[in-house]
Amino acid sequence: MIEPRTLARPYARAAFEFSRHAGTLDAWVDGLNVAAAVSAEPEVRAVLSDPAKTADQRVDALGTVLGDALSKEVRGFLGIMATNGRLDLIDETAALFAELKAAQEASVDVRVTSAFAVSDEALNEISEAMSRHFERTVSITSETDSALLGGAVIRAGDVVIDGSVRGRLNKLAGTLTP
Repeated sequence: MIEPRTLARPYARAAFEFSRHAGTLDAWVDGLNVAAAVSAEPEVRAVLSDPAKTADQRVDALGTVLGDALSKEVRGFLGIMATNGRLDLIDETAALFAELKAAQEASVDVRVTSAFAVSDEALNEISEAMSRHFERTVSITSETDSALLGGAVIRAGDVVIDGSVRGRLNKLAGTLTP
């Protein structure tokens, strides 16, 4: 049997991408959390799982209970979940959405190691580029290592960009060695 979290993941990702592009992440977190809390109530859960009710009736019932707490977009999203018979995944979807939002807002630590001191202007350019790449706030630190000979190595989490002379020489040696 497939885990509810696995089934909820595509819904959470779709909602997250939509709300991120619309700039309404906070409103979506609130709407999904309220919907999850209300849908956990036994009376509401009974209505949402009633096979005699249509998807629209289920969402209308939830909308009636929630009133203005549901935006038009969140209500439409819940309608899609209801049509697909997945309203029972609201709580997992809300939790995954909150995790995606937290990851989005987290910062990434970037360490620049270079053969020579890097100017503040160059560090700012690297920081802006990494911020665009990771779509996160960047915290940048710099250090020097003369063993690099020239260039720099940039590390951000598990991403390593080796633009050092030493790295290029090692790559060339690996290519030339049988």
